[in-house]
Amino acid sequence: MPVLVGVLLLVVALLIGGALLGIALNLIWYLLVGLVIGAVARLIVPKTAGMGLLATSLYGIGGALIGGMVADEVFDWGLLGSVITSVAVAAFLIVVFSAVASRGKQADAR
Repeated sequence: MPVLVGVLLLVVALLIGGALLGIALNLIWYLLVGLVIGAVARLIVPKTAGMGLLATSLYGIGGALIGGMVADEVFDWGLLGSVITSVAVAAFLIVVFSAVASRGKQADAR
């Protein structure tokens, strides 16, 4: 009986470890892809000359996380749909936050 409990605990530990590893690898993938998606989104959106590399990377990572999860989990669009959705979300984030930043700079100039 104690052997059965030990085996059961080992199986549960392996399942939890595998799930955590899968989640970690998925997040690392979204981070790496987000860097490229941020660059593509910045090329699509005009007037982002004042935006730095860090901001572009962060918006790309955010777009990859949000767009990829929405495309995969909600709509099940596959890889191409996930990439297109991620670029669209990253471009939207760049537009919104650059507009907020430019509005803040205009208020400071007054």
